[in-house]
Order: sequence, then structure tokens, then C-alpha cells
Amino acid sequence: MVKVTGDWLTQPQTQAVCAMLTDAGHQAHFVGGCVRNALLDAPVSDLDISTDAHPERVMELAEAAGLTAVPTGIDHGTVTVISGRIPHEITTYRKDVETDGRRAVVAFADTMVEDAERRDFTMNALYCDAAGVVVDPLGQGLDDLKARRFRFINDPAQRIREDYLRILRYFRFHAWYGDAAEGLDADALAAIATNLAGIEALSRERVGSELIKLLSAPAPEQAVAAMRQCGALAMVLQGVDDRALAPLVHLEQQTDMAADGIRRLAALGGEEDGRGLRLSNEQRKRLAIYRDHIGTAEGAGELGYRHGADMARGILLLRAAMLEMPLMSGSFAAVDHGAAATFPVKAADLMEAFPGRFHGRALGDALRRLEALWIASDFTADRAALIDAS
Repeated sequence: MVKVTGDWLTQPQTQAVCAMLTDAGHQAHFVGGCVRNALLDAPVSDLDISTDAHPERVMELAEAAGLTAVPTGIDHGTVTVISGRIPHEITTYRKDVETDGRRAVVAFADTMVEDAERRDFTMNALYCDAAGVVVDPLGQGLDDLKARRFRFINDPAQRIREDYLRILRYFRFHAWYGDAAEGLDADALAAIATNLAGIEALSRERVGSELIKLLSAPAPEQAVAAMRQCGALAMVLQGVDDRALAPLVHLEQQTDMAADGIRRLAALGGEEDGRGLRLSNEQRKRLAIYRDHIGTAEGAGELGYRHGADMARGILLLRAAMLEMPLMSGSFAAVDHGAAATFPVKAADLMEAFPGRFHGRALGDALRRLEALWIASDFTADRAALIDAS
């Protein structure tokens, strides 16, 4: 018998949700990411529960138990039950009736096996009850998870045609949970290669979200290389080149830099500025800073001063990975020095020291010139010396 443990499972709020169902004679099994991650000793976030109770019954039971029920996806059998401010997505066993690669028409199912057969990957089709006892209804998930072998359930091509986003999810999940030594499943890659056109049917928001999640994995270079080799990467991004990704990941690990999906997206190059991937404004801004400063002559200290320590370190790593420039000893210390520096001269200082001399564009030009002198002094020139240099 295999069991999972963890505070996420034993917390009273979650046990109350399970009891709400089981005390009424229904099944309640956690499924998917929470079970997979618990077995892999990875953090658990989303709590998904599968049940034979229909959504209207779940709503009724939640109300009777004094819990908040929100019909977040009731047409597809999903009700979010909030217990002690913790959301639990409860979904009735389902089976696909019709799919078009983006949306599915589903019917409620009677058994866990039917529910498992419509899921995407074997290690995502693992269930556990409120006591943590794991159920592997298809008889494949536990073995694949133990081997870190990431595979589609049954026929990969059929799984893909049900939802073409599974192409990108396959690479993303392999990057996070697969065994690099095991490699990527040949049947999966063949099915992906013959169904690449389906990527065009996906919303760019979904594509962008999956890509950033993939690139944020600790070591995504193998999965990205496989995407390139089977043609999926070119379907997602035009004109990209992943040769700098592995060196960048290596440098991040050497310097204890946290993984950053946007920094790694910058390393792929291409023409994508984030609009086509529907990235957030903040993500697009960071992507632009990374790309705009890879080839500039700004030193480490100036990068730290202008963009902050973390962004400046990222630019230095990108330069080293993409331009094959060495990461100079002491460069991170220079970044920190610049990031901590504050330009000592303000507009009012020049206007007070030279009444009537500086105004408008001339004032801005003077401040920029003094700032350049200050940076060139390694941030040591003080206010009086800079004003004298005016």
C-alpha cells in the first residue's frame, strides 16, 4: 500500500470537505497535481477532489455543512468548496463525449477508471483518499512516477487531439518531473510531431503561460531541445535559437541565481516581444530590458544602478551565455555596489547653485552629464564635486 502524507492532507479544513462527501455516502479522492507532487516530495498547492457526487449534490452538501460553494465550472462538473479560506475544487467523475482540440463536451461518469482514462498523463491519474491511501486505477501511474517517466495515457495522438495544449504541457511537465536520463518518450514525440498544426488553434495566452512555466523549471533545456527537434518550438516562437539556454542554466546554477522564465525566454532570441504570447505588461517590460541590454557596453555597476541587482545579474548571465563572454570575477559585487548607490545631485541643486542658467532641456542634459561622470567615478564623486564640474 502506498500512502501520501502532508499538512495539506491532514489539515482540519480539508478533512471537513472530504467528510462532507463521504459521510453522505459519496466517494472523495484527491487527484492530479496534489497527489503527484506529494509522492515526489514537491510543494502542493491546488487541491483537486474527484467524486461520484453530481455538482448539484456537492452544492447541497456544502451548504448543509456550512461551507461556501461556488459553481466555478458547474457545467463541466466542478464546484469550488471553500473551507477555512482554503479552496477545494471538487469535480464529478467525467468522460469525454466530444472534443475539438480546445474544448470538450463531457458527461458524468460512474467510476474512477472512466475518469482516469480521460486525463492526460499517467502520473497525473493518481488518486488518494482522505487517509492518504493512493489508488492507481490504470495501473501505470505509480510505476511511471517512480521512474520519473512522463507518458500520455493510452494513445498519445488521441490524448493530444482532445486538447492540443497537451503538447506544451507534455514538455512542461517533463521539464519539472521527468528524468533527464530517461529522456522523452518516443511515442509521445512522434504523436506531437504529427499534430503540430493543432498549436495554431490555441489561444496565445495559454501558449504563453505554458511556455513561461516550462522555462521556469529548474533545468528545462532538454525539454526545449526536444521541442525544437520535433518542430514544436518553431510553432510557438518564430526565429528562436535555444543554443544559449543550457549555458545560461549552468551559469544560474553556478551563481545561485533563481530560475527565471522571462530571462530564459530572452536567451531564446527571436522576434517575439511578448505581445504575441500575451505576456503581462510587467513580463514584457522585463523581457525588453533583458534583450535591450545584452549587447550594450554598460558595466556591471551601471546595470545595477539602473535596473536593480537581480535584473543586472541576469543581464550579465545572458551576456555570458549568448555572447560567450566570461563572467568576470567581482562583477556581482560591482552590481550590488551600483544598486545601492543614489545619485547625489537633484535638479534643485543646480538651479540653486546657478540661478537662471539651467532650465528645461538644458537642465535635463546637465543632470544626465553629471550622472555619467558620477557613474564613471564608480559612484564616488560627491555632490559638491559634481556641482563644481557643472
